[in-house]
Amino acid sequence: MQFFIDVVLPLAIARIFTYEVSEAEFYYINIGVRVAVPFGKSKVFTALVIGKHNSIPQLYRPKEIHQILDEKPIVNLFQIEHWKWVSNYYMCSIGEVYKSALPSGLILESETIISCKEGLDVLEIETSEFTDDEFLIIDALKKQTSISIKDISKILDKKNVFPTIKKLLDNGLLVLQEDVSEKYTPKLVRYIKIKEEFLLEDKLNELLVGLSRAKKQRELVLQYFQLNAVSKKEISVKELVSYSGNSINIVKALVDKGVFEEYFLNEDRVEFIKDKSSFFTLSIHQQKAFDEILISEEKNDVILLHGVTASGKTEIYIKLIEEHIENDRQILFLLPEIAITAQLVKRLTAYFGNEVSVYHSKYTSNERIEVWNNLLNNSEKAKVIVGVRSALFLPFSNLGLIIVDEEHEQTFKQQDPSPRYHARDAAIVLAKQHKAKVLLGSATPSLETYYNTKVGKYGLVELNERYGNVVLPDIELVDLKDKYFRKKMSGHFSDVLLNKIKEVLSLGEQVILFQNRRGFSSYVECLTCGHVPHCPSCDVSLTYYKFKNQLKCHYCSYSIANPTHCHNCQSVDLSTKGFGTEQIEIELRELFPDVTIGRMDQDTTRGKYGFEKIIDSFKNKEFDILVGTQMLAKGLDFDNVTLVGILNADNLLNQPHFRAYERAYQMMVQVAGRSGRKNKKGYVIIQTYNPYHNTIQQVLRNDYSAMYKEQIYDRNNFKYPPFYRLIRLTLKHKDFDRLKEGSLWIYSVLVKHLQTPVLGPEEPAISRIRNQYIRTIIVKIPTNVNLGKTKNTMEKALKSFEAIGQYRSIKVSINVDYY
Repeated sequence: MQFFIDVVLPLAIARIFTYEVSEAEFYYINIGVRVAVPFGKSKVFTALVIGKHNSIPQLYRPKEIHQILDEKPIVNLFQIEHWKWVSNYYMCSIGEVYKSALPSGLILESETIISCKEGLDVLEIETSEFTDDEFLIIDALKKQTSISIKDISKILDKKNVFPTIKKLLDNGLLVLQEDVSEKYTPKLVRYIKIKEEFLLEDKLNELLVGLSRAKKQRELVLQYFQLNAVSKKEISVKELVSYSGNSINIVKALVDKGVFEEYFLNEDRVEFIKDKSSFFTLSIHQQKAFDEILISEEKNDVILLHGVTASGKTEIYIKLIEEHIENDRQILFLLPEIAITAQLVKRLTAYFGNEVSVYHSKYTSNERIEVWNNLLNNSEKAKVIVGVRSALFLPFSNLGLIIVDEEHEQTFKQQDPSPRYHARDAAIVLAKQHKAKVLLGSATPSLETYYNTKVGKYGLVELNERYGNVVLPDIELVDLKDKYFRKKMSGHFSDVLLNKIKEVLSLGEQVILFQNRRGFSSYVECLTCGHVPHCPSCDVSLTYYKFKNQLKCHYCSYSIANPTHCHNCQSVDLSTKGFGTEQIEIELRELFPDVTIGRMDQDTTRGKYGFEKIIDSFKNKEFDILVGTQMLAKGLDFDNVTLVGILNADNLLNQPHFRAYERAYQMMVQVAGRSGRKNKKGYVIIQTYNPYHNTIQQVLRNDYSAMYKEQIYDRNNFKYPPFYRLIRLTLKHKDFDRLKEGSLWIYSVLVKHLQTPVLGPEEPAISRIRNQYIRTIIVKIPTNVNLGKTKNTMEKALKSFEAIGQYRSIKVSINVDYY
């Protein structure tokens, strides 16, 4: 009898592969372990075992595996089932889900290793006829037996090293081989203990007498006993050195003498400490909402907590988490942005201590693997997981509650690369698998979620009072047309906003200014001929950055120095148009030279602790004014902010998207909610050219219900969610004509076989990115039409499309629920 395993490879291939194993391996391997398998001519990949059987594949002869990488499964059955659902629903391969789900350190790809040909003595190779690059490679091999391509690239200081390597291969001097190695390295901490013989009084006295001349060593031994009496736990070398004030060399000397024994323990890289002062009790309104959630949990698996900004939703979350921890269940806390995690993690870790783990891309691969392993082992350190959308794929085995905070945020939707899943929706499916509850929290819920509460699919709990009876901020609209006409503008600031900033700063309070554009200005224009510098690879104008004095493309990162004259007519009469956060910061420095100003956008928050540094500085009153993009709008809590200024609300409204007004309302209400969150009265100033716009008036009245009714009526009329599902096909190719022809072919096939509306093919607003022309086709599917059958029809059409030789080079990506 032959034995086979089915595996998933971390590749965008819509199938699983079968490999042959021995009988002993077959019974040793469990579903969920990783195996190294050969694939293609020479590559080796880390594959995940998802099935075992004795059926011989009919279409190909299976290869044998290289090696088994795990003794125990690193992925559980809940995850595999959830990945299959994500793959099926979002029309992507399970390999793409697998690659996205696991930390990079757990997906090992083979690395090309170069060594000298067997039987050849590297020391005897004559190097006089070699080029400089060839000599450096041979010289490196004289010092070590093998070397990787990556290391050769560093030695030669070149990206393309293959011509040099090929020449040495052709001369029969080198051989290539593929090597797989584990990337994760555990953190080992050095501990110390005194040898057992010295725990006897007479032996200890004898030791101290023997160390009478080595005073520092004698002192260190005594301090070891003092520290041991105080801490009553294992003592690390670092802890002992810090406590005694001695150098590490004294410890080493005592180890060499056989007084101390050293040993190593594996420890997590991230540790949290509980703060007893963080405990609190809920207010009357919060307690009422908390009780309603518990009652609603008995009838509904998904509940929406619709609470106004600063109503204290986080405190309710904490009490719910506490409830589920007491029932020995795991909790997943999903957030839309890494920026918000900084403040929330501080609050949760102060309350729950080391029961909290954090998982997002700003953490290193090793730190993420430690969180993965803690969850896998059901450790006490992984009761509460705080993370962004990728935390959804962690190995939960006992999930009791998923909290999705700011559930309306569009960043919960993964756009590129595949899988293009929506974390909120995928979380609801994951909770159903675990028989867990889901709590969605927002001051401005998405229309789809609120609609689900209206039709009875979700439970609804409302919290309409701010915590501590703090009143909502006053909102004032400023008509920019009128202010420019009356010449009452200083740069991009109206006299109303400037006077209010001065008043707030004079009281020692802080200001947030919101502008959802980064950079200095949107583009540079020649006033003589109207020429605007564009990216050579994308159909977008280049954004001007004054600090770096350069023009930059936000899509492909192409940049050029800021031109001194027009590239078209050589005129020196150039002007910047539009404005971003950098320009606001510069204008503020001129208007308020004695005030400290911070900026929070994608350009200033790079690095692991970029968000924390800016948020902590503002919270500690190191900045008087904070200028920022939408990062500021999401759940941040600042006690001393009493003024929020929205510099141009029309930027939010005038977007080519069916959700533009909904998102504009959400963004403005969320930004406004950063003001007056404690005892001080808050104030919001919105600058706009259209103060009588319905959406802006709804923000002024904080009237979510009116916004919902207006938008849901339009959605029904124009066949948009929640009444229709949308699937977008995006086609890309360098050849404009071939793309146009191919997109029309797919469109005609879909129209012929689908009984639902198909729109397109159309050029999007930005129709070329990285030299690839783009066409999009949108399929609208009514809720009463079978979604699965529609997807199957689309997949068949795409397979037929790929079978046509001239269209095979056109890249097609599918985005289900792209909104």
